[in-house]
Amino acid sequence: MALRIIFMGTPDFSVATLKALHAAGHQIVMAYSQPPRPGGRRGLDLQKSPVHLAAEDLGIDVRHPLNFRDLADREAFAALQADVAVVVAYGLLLPEAILTGTRLGAYNGHASLLPRWRGAAPIQRAIMAGDAETGMMVMKMDKGLDTGPVALTRKVTIGPDVTAGELHDALSVVGAEAMVEAMARLEAGTLETVAQVEEGVLYAAKIDKAETRVDFTRPAVEVHNHIRGLSPFPGAWTEMDVNGKPERVKLIASHLAERDGALAAPGTALDDGLTIACGTGAVSLARLQKAGGKALKAEDFVRGTPLPKGTVIA
Repeated sequence: MALRIIFMGTPDFSVATLKALHAAGHQIVMAYSQPPRPGGRRGLDLQKSPVHLAAEDLGIDVRHPLNFRDLADREAFAALQADVAVVVAYGLLLPEAILTGTRLGAYNGHASLLPRWRGAAPIQRAIMAGDAETGMMVMKMDKGLDTGPVALTRKVTIGPDVTAGELHDALSVVGAEAMVEAMARLEAGTLETVAQVEEGVLYAAKIDKAETRVDFTRPAVEVHNHIRGLSPFPGAWTEMDVNGKPERVKLIASHLAERDGALAAPGTALDDGLTIACGTGAVSLARLQKAGGKALKAEDFVRGTPLPKGTVIA
């Protein structure tokens, strides 16, 4: 028999798991997502979340309480009489009444190798820290922040130039496959969990706008990891002279350069092709985006915005 599942998620990252569980034959009795938010060109239209839209396409009813402090919301959740709740990037810290409001509890798909990178931004933080590996974990949820016992792990290599956006997409697919397998084991009564180890705990704090500016005084490898870890959103940035005035330019992609930047001040262009000196070493800026413009390859960017050798950016 298929499981009766309550699915809880909000962004694009969660959609693959919702669709995979539905395709596997489970009964999704309700989807929960964050409420519609202002969006559109002028920010006036209410935009449904990706999970909300995907659930509607699948014929699944959607609820979006602001939180579960209201007793009526908690009772409505329990009244669904679900076997299990599946949570993937829902966006709320769930109270115990929800974690225990189904027959078999709640299981979370988390994008890191716990206990490393608990919290809000595990994909970005893993890349920014220079991790060579991450993964998806299916975890039985408890009252802590990503502290529950782990049921299933799928590891993913982080390539040297992989961006957060690329890793996001790969982990979304891996996570969907892992959750389908975990729910099959849960249905069969063979899903086992193992407590997380106490060593190596790191928290993946939400990305703050104040940390998005690139600091070229840092070593090249850290600058490169910073750029790709924030790509495409919210985007690392620097200031360049555009048409005689400083303008913020988002840095979408970079590579570690073979050239040594030691003889130039950090932030100095070492050639006419966007190779920039760092505290040690240098990076080649590969894709850039001016405010209001589209992302351009380096060679296309410098045609319209030349950055001659010796120019200093900040």
